[in-house]
Formats: sequence, C-alpha cells, structure tokens
Amino acid sequence: MINYHAGWALPITSPPIRHATVSVDGACIAYVGPRLGAPPGEDRDLGDAILLPGLVNAHTHLELTAMRGLLPGMPFVSWIRRLTQARSAVLTDASMRDAAAWGIAEGLTAGITTYGDTCASGVVVEALRSMGVRGIMFQEVFGPAPEQREPALASLRSRIDALRPLETDLVHLGVSPHAPYTVHEDLLVDAAAYAVGAGLPVAIHLAESDAEMAFLREGEGPFADGLRARGISVVRRAHSPVHLLVELGVVLARPLLIHCVHVDETDIAFIAEHGCPVAHCPASNAILGHGIAPVRELLDAGAVVGLGSDSMASNDRMDLLGEARFATWCQAARLHRPGALSDTEALTLATLGGARALGLERRVGSLEPGKDADLAAFGIPAAQATALADPWTAALAAAGTPAMLVTVAGRERVRDGQVVDLDAGLAARVGASAEALAAWRRSLASH
Repeated sequence: MINYHAGWALPITSPPIRHATVSVDGACIAYVGPRLGAPPGEDRDLGDAILLPGLVNAHTHLELTAMRGLLPGMPFVSWIRRLTQARSAVLTDASMRDAAAWGIAEGLTAGITTYGDTCASGVVVEALRSMGVRGIMFQEVFGPAPEQREPALASLRSRIDALRPLETDLVHLGVSPHAPYTVHEDLLVDAAAYAVGAGLPVAIHLAESDAEMAFLREGEGPFADGLRARGISVVRRAHSPVHLLVELGVVLARPLLIHCVHVDETDIAFIAEHGCPVAHCPASNAILGHGIAPVRELLDAGAVVGLGSDSMASNDRMDLLGEARFATWCQAARLHRPGALSDTEALTLATLGGARALGLERRVGSLEPGKDADLAAFGIPAAQATALADPWTAALAAAGTPAMLVTVAGRERVRDGQVVDLDAGLAARVGASAEALAAWRRSLASH
C-alpha cells in the first residue's frame, strides 16, 4: 500500500478533502479521505499539492505532434489540405509514432493519463502502449465518393484486424469515420454498423466549421467545390450534421461527437436524447476561427461533455487544465455572464466528463476506492496560496505547471515533474521531423 498525502484532494464526485490521503493498492485506489484515517502503508508526502484524478483528453491527434506551429493563420479548408500534403510528403509511420510518444510525454507532464485519439496511420496504439498510458485509438476511415465505400470499409476491417492483438487492459481500439465532408453517407453508415458489430466505440468530427455547414445545408462552399473538382457529386443533404446522423441512424452507435460548435436547439436535443457524448476543444476551435461551442446549453440538456486538446497542428499545447480554464472564459464571453461555466464544472469536464465521453467512467475520472489509480498531483506555489480558499480554482490556476506526480493504474509515470523512463533520443528525433516539415513549408513558399 502506498499512501499519497497532499494538502488537498479533489475526488470530483465528492467534496474537496483538506489534508488528504489517497491510498493505492497495486493498480487500484483503496482509500480516499483525511490523512488521519488512512490505512497503514508506505508514505509519500506531496506537501501542499492538489491531488486530482488523472486528466482525460477526449480528443487528440497524437501522430501530428511534430506539426506544432506549422500551419498558422490559414483558412480551415486550406489548412486541412496543407496538413494532408505535409503528412504525405514528410512523415513516415516511424516519425509519427515518435511524435505520438512525444505528445503523450507532454500530456503526462500536464497530468493527462487517458487519451481519446483519432488516427489515420494506426501507429498511436503502439505509442500508447510504450508510454504506459490509457487510451482509445479511433482508426480513421475516409472516402467521400460512393465507389470508395467497399474498398474503404475493407481497408478499415483489415487495419482493425491487424491492430487487435495490440490491445491491452489500458489500450483499446475504436473507429472514426472522419467527418461528413470526407466520408460518403453510405460509408458512414457502414463504418458505424461495423463498429457496433465489432464492439468498438465510434468518434466523428462534427459541426466544426462554417464550411461543413454550407456543404450539408446548401451543397456549396469550399468542401463542395473541392469534391466537385474531383468529379464527386454533391447535393444538399441535411439541416445540420447532427440531423444527418439522426436521419442515417448513426446516432444508434452513440458516437463521440468531436467539436459541435455549430449546433442549434434541435441538435442539442438530439445529442442529449441519443446519448452521444461531445468532445469540446475550446483552444483549437478558437485558433481555427470556428467559434465557441454552446457547452452551457449542452450540459443543461443533460449531454455528456469532455475536453480535448485536438492536435498540435491546430493547438500549440497539451495542457488540459489550461483548456478547462479557457473553456470557462469562452462561455462567459459568449453568454456575457461571468461564471456561466464554473471552475468546478470545467474541472469535471477535464476528468469525469472525459471519462464518460470515452466510456471509461467505471475505471477512471474520479478518486474513488475501487477505481484504477490514475492520479495527478500539482504543487501550489506560495504566491498562489490565496487560491486555496477554493481548491477548484486553485487546480485550474495550476495550468502550465508540470505535474509533480502522475500515476496510471498505480504505476508512476511522472516523478518530480519528469516522465519516468523516457526514451533519451525521442526529443531529437521529433525535432528532426519538425525541421523537415519546416523545410518543406519553406520550399513551398519559394515556388
């Protein structure tokens, strides 16, 4: 038994505990409560730290970590095309595997123990395993033309079959038909049906941009123009992306809906009614100019919402406490109401909300006896001592501060702010990939 003592513990599902202890027996939490009532065990005193459940990043693209800062200030459709070109021209499976591991290392130092990752290459499963973290890799599938339906589905099945042996108690697979503008509706239905039959979760990028809305509502805009230029027919399809999923029956798979920036009252009602969780990515949405998702309304309707960082190609950080704090600011600005999303709610999105969004709430997301021992501890500098009057606010104030301790299923992955057993050559290899990507971008500018 290891007893982690801290100034505060935030169990999430119960009130904060002052002078707290979380006891870990093997891979599981055995006790959460005041230090005076802790069972006998090996003592680890974390001082005036705040001890949280491991943070849950509900949406990432870890294979793209080397693309941080590569594509700033570009319109969304141009950004997607340039990203796809860069990946094809410069990156390999090996370099994307390294990038994923580096993204996980950055996430670990920010207290993130669980990752919901959408991945085209399939290499993230190996990175999750090698870094000793928890996660679901949603294998992406693409195919906007009707004739791509059968070969794309066959390729998806083949990829999943090849990756199945790599699943572990911590690492699992899912399926991600990428988005309505990159996946024909027949393939969208087939991929969701395949996932349900195979017992795999589903994730879809949805209602993210103005271009996506124009594509579905009017059959116009840059996505439509791009498909027509490839000889692919485009017609007006649905009132909204959410309505499309309802019409097709895809909501029966209860997919994780990534973004949901452009949703109205009927969309929100459908999301809640069908139990489709939402991955909210506030910083990425802002950086790409998409807007602010109506998180307040989603929560009020009873929808499950988790937080995501999205990729480092659309965000420059893997800091979920920072995302949580930014989410509170965004809702206050959007609704012109301070406190529209409270610090307590925001921290819940970063923990139990993300766990629920990924279907992992029975194992992680809160500090409770019997759950897996995924922990994250953050020190509180003396200059921030006044924040301890409200430990929820103090936890968000720790954004950008390296975690002093992180455990996954009881195994220490961060100790004294450093990732344990990190590959010594990883940073240099990812740096070389980033330099190659920068050189590629310069070559485009010179032509």
